[in-house]
Amino acid sequence: MEILRADASLAEPIAEYDSKLAASVKLAEGGGEAHAYLVYFEPGGEIGPHETGFGQIFWALAGDGWVAGGDGKRQLIEQGEAAFIPRGETHSKGSETGLTALMVQVRDLILSAQ
Repeated sequence: MEILRADASLAEPIAEYDSKLAASVKLAEGGGEAHAYLVYFEPGGEIGPHETGFGQIFWALAGDGWVAGGDGKRQLIEQGEAAFIPRGETHSKGSETGLTALMVQVRDLILSAQ
């Protein structure tokens, strides 16, 4: 599992599509089946340990939470941070205070170089 950082200082200008004043940070590439969800955790909410069938990016949009690998050790993710969870990894996630997160799953997701 990796914690992703994608603040504006890492962004590169978007040159395509007659763009201006726009930039992005490439996070990952993938192929195959894909899903995207908004996930809401009430204070103390969690999704218990399970093996993911997809590569997954779990992005904290509002609030903060945690992710844990198969060893159960929790890693904090704060608003604006994300966790990358590779396909096949046992993991869990939740929040002590409440969290809204974007979860993107792609069958074969490959994290871009950071």
